[in-house]
Amino acid sequence: MTKVPSLVARDEFTFDIPTDQAPGMRVPGRLYSNAALLSGVEGDPSLGQLANVATLPGIEEFAFAMPDIHFGYGFPVGGVAAFDLSEGVVSPGGIGYDINCGVRLLRTSLTVEEVRPRLSELIDRLYREVPSGVGSHGGRPLKPSEVDDVLTGGAAWAVGAGLGRPADLEFQEEEGCLKGADPSGVSENARKRGLRQLGTLGSGNHFLEVQVVDELFEPEFAAALGLAPGRVVVMLHTGSRGLGHQVATDYIQRMDRRLAEEGTVLVDRQLSCAPIASDDGQRYLGAMAAAANFAWANRQTITAGVRRAFAAVFERPDPELDLSVVYDIAHNIAKVEEHAIDGGRKKVLVHRKGATRAFPAGREEVPAPYRPFGQPVLIPGDMGTASYLLGGLPTSLERSFGSSCHGAGRRLSRHAAVREFRYDEVTRALHGKGIVVRSASREGVTEEAPGAYKDVEEVVRVAEGAGLTRRVARLRPLGVVKG
Repeated sequence: MTKVPSLVARDEFTFDIPTDQAPGMRVPGRLYSNAALLSGVEGDPSLGQLANVATLPGIEEFAFAMPDIHFGYGFPVGGVAAFDLSEGVVSPGGIGYDINCGVRLLRTSLTVEEVRPRLSELIDRLYREVPSGVGSHGGRPLKPSEVDDVLTGGAAWAVGAGLGRPADLEFQEEEGCLKGADPSGVSENARKRGLRQLGTLGSGNHFLEVQVVDELFEPEFAAALGLAPGRVVVMLHTGSRGLGHQVATDYIQRMDRRLAEEGTVLVDRQLSCAPIASDDGQRYLGAMAAAANFAWANRQTITAGVRRAFAAVFERPDPELDLSVVYDIAHNIAKVEEHAIDGGRKKVLVHRKGATRAFPAGREEVPAPYRPFGQPVLIPGDMGTASYLLGGLPTSLERSFGSSCHGAGRRLSRHAAVREFRYDEVTRALHGKGIVVRSASREGVTEEAPGAYKDVEEVVRVAEGAGLTRRVARLRPLGVVKG
């Protein structure tokens, strides 16, 4: 569609796209935003994508978009949609090419005063221990005979292979393993792409960042998370690498062929989909779960590299440095969940693309030590400002199927950022703030320049004002390894 739909304000943080704004809309679109962020969204093609999502069969209530919305493949990044299990569809474009791209936070026993004198050495060591860049190899190579075990075991496979601690698993969404994985649905090409990429960051917006806890907003929740002001933490962001990308490619092509054979024409071919209950739908969900497990194994393997780097630089065994997993969250995934719909309880398939689960206190899916407070939600900002740890709110369940934003969200495309920013200027500005940067390429820095992103403070303000999450801790960057 070419027409950009109009928004109707419902309150300060809620804006709807009525169903008369695009042919075939089955439900309205709903965007959580505010005046400060809307200027960068109105007229943007991502709103047209949101209206297109609302045309898909079996969609429930609304096609949602989080405050970090920007243009993506099929669904906008920041998109959330739930589908009826019998009448609805699964769309790989609603999950994304980087299946289970996600964020993990590790805490340490170190203070910023202890880390600052060795920061450059630490970032250099992290850069060596965790390979990054396009097609990066060299983490933990896999034998072909090991791949099925990784795809079914996820993070638990990595822990069993000596790449973590059993306690790591409790503090990961789904405990680092999505049930229903079917390795037989993962192509040989996808498997080959994954053989040498476990334990690697990759490129794009993926990163490994050393941060300091800058401010606490909920001290009691922060204490349960093991966080204190001035304490150093490590945030890492990556996903299923080439394996997940190939799974998405394979099934988009497969669904395209099916739709062409049926004579079905979608409002946007990037919304290629299959009925959830169909063979293609079930095969994709099994392969998606397998790729999601590869991503959890990847982040677990990277965690082992982080622990090696800290132990080497600070000359202490890694348990003395703590380096425990605070939480690990997915933001490109689809899962069957039960939600309140039309006055009853119903199981639906929730697509989250560039959006994270944000369940409230009391939910059994939240790790027991955090259950009195709610699920942690990890929000990377940009490498020059801040990131946030948020907590899920009860109102998120009724307002977004228990979802929230996944980061600051892009303001400029990568190509536009490369045109606008110069490598020397970006690194000089970061150095002026005391932030150490290592990257596999100059483009890896300019594409991810702080000015390419929305204001994370506004994004978090909207998520809080809309009743999706509340602030728990603010994290300030010290040093970063970019993909």
